[in-house]
Amino acid sequence: MHVNNECELSDFEKKIADRAEFSSCYRPRPVTTEKSDGNMHFNIMKHPKEALEVMNSLRRSEKLCDVTLLVGDEKFLCHKIVLASASSYFRAMFTGGMREEEMSVIPLHGIHPCTLHMLIEFTYTAEISVSEQNVCYLLPAATMFQMNHVVEACSVFLEQQLDASNCIGITDFASEHGCLDLESKAREYIYKHFSEVIKCDEFLQLSPCQLVNLIKQDELNIKCESEIFNAVIRWVNHDSEKRLCKLQGMLSAVRCHFLSPHFLEKQLKHCTVLKKTPQCLEYLSKIFQGLKLHQTCTEKPRKPCSPLVIYSAGGYLRQSLSTFECFNPQTNQWQKLSDLPTPRSGLCGCVVKGSFYAVGGRNNSSDGNLDSNSLDIYDPDLDRWQLIAPMNSKRIGVGLACINRLLFAVGGFDGKERLRSVERYDPEKDEWTVVAPMNNTRSGAGVAALEGHIYAVGGYDSSSQLQTVERYNLQADVWEFVAPMKSPRSALSVAVIGGKLYALGGYDGGDFLSTVECYDPDKDEWTDVSYMTCGRSGHGVAVGAEPLGS
Repeated sequence: MHVNNECELSDFEKKIADRAEFSSCYRPRPVTTEKSDGNMHFNIMKHPKEALEVMNSLRRSEKLCDVTLLVGDEKFLCHKIVLASASSYFRAMFTGGMREEEMSVIPLHGIHPCTLHMLIEFTYTAEISVSEQNVCYLLPAATMFQMNHVVEACSVFLEQQLDASNCIGITDFASEHGCLDLESKAREYIYKHFSEVIKCDEFLQLSPCQLVNLIKQDELNIKCESEIFNAVIRWVNHDSEKRLCKLQGMLSAVRCHFLSPHFLEKQLKHCTVLKKTPQCLEYLSKIFQGLKLHQTCTEKPRKPCSPLVIYSAGGYLRQSLSTFECFNPQTNQWQKLSDLPTPRSGLCGCVVKGSFYAVGGRNNSSDGNLDSNSLDIYDPDLDRWQLIAPMNSKRIGVGLACINRLLFAVGGFDGKERLRSVERYDPEKDEWTVVAPMNNTRSGAGVAALEGHIYAVGGYDSSSQLQTVERYNLQADVWEFVAPMKSPRSALSVAVIGGKLYALGGYDGGDFLSTVECYDPDKDEWTDVSYMTCGRSGHGVAVGAEPLGS
């Protein structure tokens, strides 16, 4: 555009000329996104931000504003188009045929002026600062005005603040305001950290209905059902006058059949809350009697939301090892944990109430061999080992099974002879008790629990591999033979699935076996099933979910 210097320029024209001169000196390079037929398409990424900055400047100088929001005596001048772009609530108000569409002053209720100020600032700047002091006001207001980005920011903030002392309150707050993702994550936090949550004050404020709904959940991450029982008693004690009448309903949500007989007996004798409710005493007494008789439990065990891991303890590589580690299938990683107190190979392991028990074994070293009767317990919360009551006999190649929270060490080798003796360990009493011995001496036998019985399958008796199988009846304290396998096997592994027992591989005295047999306890019969891909012995097996790629 040609400018006649002899003509006097208006103020507006001077400003335009100044900007043209500036732009000729400073020309930011635009972003090119497309080129075809000689044309270039530009996408200027800074434009939306710069446009909002201009609009915000106009708002602060009260220019071109077409609506005033009124909260009490506070007035907020704004642009309808900007509010509508950030809020579905305002978009509907200004474009949906409501009477406010034609109003220039709109009163708002149920919101504090400071909160509205922050939300208006956000609509013009896309920035907001969330804190412990303002989140309880911001989230409800952002929900009311359907400002989803602010709702998301508040949810992320609260998610980062989750701890055992506030997770119940955050869950309720998220539920009240329809923040489903935050509510889900807060509930997951409660389930995962349940053992810490029940120690906090929020837990004591739960209503009876809320408490029942919580303790019914399969996903509660607990070591033992006694944690839930104790939590219920603590909740009742917090306001016993009003809550004692609710105890019977609470106990129906506790999976009392998974409490140990020793724990239940102690509660029946000493719990003052139970003594005030005869119907609860009667209910628990019947369960206690059933547990003493080792009756089969029909209740389903819980399935904690924390990931399960595979522990690996000790072993042999030129000498016995003290290495202890675990594998997390979700992360596909091994984690090194605190070493065993003493190196051992030929030991056996089991998890009871969340803790890992390492039983027996031998320390093979250059200084000589040391056979072990020790029982070490590993606490995963503290990453620490504790030496507890030792077995009555040293046992290498021992079989181990857990039933009704009791450990059974079956057979093995004490360094001199093969054993037929069996010992039972009660974690509640930290005590080993000798129970009825097997009919055969066995080391390297496959041992597993099935339908309230413990099975000892095959093994070695100092002269030959065995094909005999016997099972232990806990109520009668007696071992009885059942149908023998089709092949003798030692150093085999056994697994239980679908109410049947599987014997896999092993050594028959001449060959390493790939054969697999299945035992049906209803028919007392072994049948051959598909072979493994190769023969093996001394291997480990476990039952888990089918791999996705199978």
